[in-house]
Amino acid sequence: MQSLEQNIITSESTQQTLFPYDLASSIATVKGKKVAIDFMGGSITSDAGVLVLREVESQVKVIKMIAGCINDNRRASSILHSMLELLTQRTFQITCGYEDTNDSNTFRKDPALKMAVGLLPDSDNDLASQPTFSRLENMITSRELYRIAQGFVDLFLDSYSEPPKVIVLDFDDTEDVAHGHQQLVLFNGYYQETCYQPLHVYEGLTGKLITTVLRTGKRPCGKEIVSYLKRIVERIVQKWPDTVIVYRGDSHYSAQEVFDYIATQKNCYSITGLTRNNVLTKRIKHLVDKAKHKPAGYKCYHSFWYKAQSWSQERRVVVKVEITNIGKPNVRFISTEMQDAKSKVLYENIYCARGNDELCIKEHKTYTKSDRTSCHRFLANQFRLFLHSAAYVLLHSLRSNMLQGTSMAGATFESIRLKLLKIGARIIERKTKVSVHLPTAYPYQGILSKCLAMFSHLRAHPWPPPLTP
Repeated sequence: MQSLEQNIITSESTQQTLFPYDLASSIATVKGKKVAIDFMGGSITSDAGVLVLREVESQVKVIKMIAGCINDNRRASSILHSMLELLTQRTFQITCGYEDTNDSNTFRKDPALKMAVGLLPDSDNDLASQPTFSRLENMITSRELYRIAQGFVDLFLDSYSEPPKVIVLDFDDTEDVAHGHQQLVLFNGYYQETCYQPLHVYEGLTGKLITTVLRTGKRPCGKEIVSYLKRIVERIVQKWPDTVIVYRGDSHYSAQEVFDYIATQKNCYSITGLTRNNVLTKRIKHLVDKAKHKPAGYKCYHSFWYKAQSWSQERRVVVKVEITNIGKPNVRFISTEMQDAKSKVLYENIYCARGNDELCIKEHKTYTKSDRTSCHRFLANQFRLFLHSAAYVLLHSLRSNMLQGTSMAGATFESIRLKLLKIGARIIERKTKVSVHLPTAYPYQGILSKCLAMFSHLRAHPWPPPLTP
């Protein structure tokens, strides 16, 4: 007996798969009525919400920025897809949850994705396949990657309609586990994995992405941190000379080179975690002894001036002593140049807000799958990281601008994807228009209608400025 796969007949002319079986016989009846199943529904997509992303990109222009940073040296006579089309297709696929280049083969005929790229759903050519994207990833040079990194910073600066009073630069890294023989991966003793350790920089008050840098799998030294910080600060100061800049990070980003650089900058401060040592423990022994007699939940804050052997000058140290639920003292230290703020404000309102940066990394890594750095070449993996960063910018912009005032204003990227992007629709290309029929029972019609109305208004009235990334 022939298998089911052997009995499937594929018609190349109609692009349909025909089954020589009565599919209704395999489905249970519903209240006595037979259920008929076929593959004759026409142009159907499961991701109609990608058209909303097209509107977001038309305002943010993050993909257009990346395309402008790449020199397209392909032979003109052999090009079927422009650089902008390739980058748009790949970034939109990542945003919709199809993070691997192999997914391009599966969805190259998707009518909604074709429309989002700027093609007609039926009459235009199919989208690019996986080999095309593999060639693209491996043609990117280090110079082009540097221009893209600068472009992300400039895009962040352009997202403000007026100079902000304060910019908080949150520096942090995360592990990116390697499962092959990628260039520059190292074994990391802290994570107990062979990995990359990419650096993420976000604006701490808004969650806007500033840049992401793929790094080898080890903790950055002070000189390396300054090399990134200096470039970002210089571009900010060049545009906003009166804006206060606050550098923030955990104890891994507390380095003398960073403090020395910040000391030379006007309106620039730092607040970082500080690793506990014997000298610091001795300085706050009286606070710990006092706290031991307090009930669970007790907290006290204290500050003093301290100079480590590697520091060139003293810094203000803030200590928090807290009694945990099991009655043991929990001691934490931070250091800063800020002199006027109260100790409790410095720790709870300024330093602890650094936790938002970890949430940004979680959304970047977990929901856009930015750890798919499986190329052998390091430069190709950095380019992949930038594409996932572009997906982050689009989703963050959609949530920060279009979804404010709705029930999804605080939704995760995953919720936005499932509720606004994963929409089944039938698409019909006609002579003079393309009709997109969404489900009548779609539960978020109000939110989607509001977004579409706002985009329509933005197209008709380009001021105020484009959406913020």
